[in-house]
Amino acid sequence: MNLQKTANGHPARIAGLVFSTCCYLTFLFAFFYLIGFVGGVVVPKHINSGPLIGWPLAVLINCLLMLLFGAQHSVMARKSFKRWLTTFVPPVAERSTYVLLSSLVLVLMFWLWQPITFTVWQVEAAWARVLLTGLFWLGWVVVFVATLLISHFELFGLKQAIDRWRGTAQPSPIFRTPSLYRIVRHPLYLGFLIAFWATPHMTAGHLLFAVGLTTYIFVGAYFEEKDLEALFGEQYRQYKQSVGMVLPWSNVRPAPRKKKPQS
Repeated sequence: MNLQKTANGHPARIAGLVFSTCCYLTFLFAFFYLIGFVGGVVVPKHINSGPLIGWPLAVLINCLLMLLFGAQHSVMARKSFKRWLTTFVPPVAERSTYVLLSSLVLVLMFWLWQPITFTVWQVEAAWARVLLTGLFWLGWVVVFVATLLISHFELFGLKQAIDRWRGTAQPSPIFRTPSLYRIVRHPLYLGFLIAFWATPHMTAGHLLFAVGLTTYIFVGAYFEEKDLEALFGEQYRQYKQSVGMVLPWSNVRPAPRKKKPQS
């Protein structure tokens, strides 16, 4: 029996498409629940809801949940882990598997998160509350737009399964800087940062979440950029020198002062 032909046969390609579609739908659930979880809207359990326990234990549990998310997210994104994973799953399903496990770890965080409801700040002015709430939603819009600019369905593994189902070869990575990527290198991360921090009512639990996930974002960005430099070489290094990581002005250097002529 030709194992390669069996692995690429029509039933296997359909199974791969079904698997990747289920992974993508799981991601959508986790993503939209994350919006409600952070913003305290619609979802049954959000960042400030649930039975209260002692704050030291709550901090410990929440930190362990964020460490689990960060470890899973970063380890599975490394090339060495991807090579190991593809000994068990088809290479085209690697991204979907990553997306699935990341989504499930997020769901675990939602379920086990312990609220710490001490108020850190609370904005009373109506205009300021509207402004911060608007920034919160703007952050999520930036996240969504950033995924569309770099191929949303490829980022979450669905395009790879569709290409395999159609018998289309996987294209080689191309370095592009569309729209927002000309302003910051990681608009996706910028959107998350805005969404995590923009709130008119910051509790201690929300602050812990924002600090923990912000730390992970910058650590994850560091390792991601190492991979991008290895992939795109000098082209990406020049991009790093001219465009800030998450702040548009962070790479802007002041012009050198001209020396006055000596009299």
